[in-house]
Amino acid sequence: MKLMKQLLAMATIAFATAAQAAPAVEAPDALVKRISQDVIDTAKADKAIQAGDIKRVTELVESKILPYVDFQRMTSLAAGRFWRDATPDQQKQLSSEFRTLLIYTYSGALSQIKNETVEFKPLRADPADTEVEVRSQVNVARGEPVPLNYRVAKTPAGWKIYDINVLGAWLVETYKSSFASEISKGGIDGLIKTLQAKNKALASRPAAKAK
Repeated sequence: MKLMKQLLAMATIAFATAAQAAPAVEAPDALVKRISQDVIDTAKADKAIQAGDIKRVTELVESKILPYVDFQRMTSLAAGRFWRDATPDQQKQLSSEFRTLLIYTYSGALSQIKNETVEFKPLRADPADTEVEVRSQVNVARGEPVPLNYRVAKTPAGWKIYDINVLGAWLVETYKSSFASEISKGGIDGLIKTLQAKNKALASRPAAKAK
């Protein structure tokens, strides 16, 4: 009896330790919903963000959103077939500049948040799926709801967002044509320089907004 109690105690400790070391993977829709609500609540409560303080908005984006975005995959999809021709250093630079551009894109949107709420649609996915689309809509005080969907993929580090759809347009596809145009004119290095120039211009604005 004493031995059985000891075994049960050891099993309980082992189970608890394993549970702490390997927490359950958060469902993709639950992840996106948590991030969205956290970001919106923070933006609404922060007067500096509401005033367009780019530093505060950038801090919010970097801490609340960026850890859950797969920038390398997003960049490779936007670059298309040209990604394979880029050197590892060019891929790194391109990903970095695209990441910075998207920070300004998020920042411009977050500084405009006032009374919006987000409503999520039921997830249409099989438990075995490794890529899913999380659908939602942003409800505004005046006007029609804005569809906002996310493509999310399962990675060793958990679910990561790699594309966003606003009003029917996927972000990756939107940038893909402009990336191809820049690459055709000046190669990968030309695209990197174009993004660097755009990011420098956006950084000089009080409340940067990327188009």
